[in-house]
Amino acid sequence: MARFLNGVFLAYFASHIPITILIDSQSVLPKEWYPNVLRNTLEWYCREFKDPMMMDPPSWFQAFCVCELLFQFPFFFVATKSFFKGSAKHLRIPLLIYSSHVATTVIAILCHILFHDFSSGDYPGPSTLNERLFLAAIYSPYLIVPVMILLTMLYSQEYNSDSKKFM
Repeated sequence: MARFLNGVFLAYFASHIPITILIDSQSVLPKEWYPNVLRNTLEWYCREFKDPMMMDPPSWFQAFCVCELLFQFPFFFVATKSFFKGSAKHLRIPLLIYSSHVATTVIAILCHILFHDFSSGDYPGPSTLNERLFLAAIYSPYLIVPVMILLTMLYSQEYNSDSKKFM
């Protein structure tokens, strides 16, 4: 099981690097910094999946993206390298911090997707329950994997010698 989780965490952090550079950063950095193909890709995604937060991000969402760029992005490289080598034991505390932070932010995003009235915005957001659930499903891996990381760092004997105390 530990090898499987190591692979999941490796894929999660490695995939986050291009996603952050090519997509997420567009919500806070000037549009002219990106080639048309990336801007068009983001516009297609926002239109197809009705994600107005990426096209016209609210300030709180931009704050999450700034945190991703400044703090999480450099950590993605460290975590990717560690999981690639087969162990991130030395990153237990940073992984606990990272995973709890990301899980908290994604819960706010999911609540916004599920409960916000998007009818007044410039970009159409999800209006039906199916559209809301589909968009929430797109964001859900960014909650599920960090929660898996958090639980692994707390309870796995591989990462926590005190894990028996918690059981």
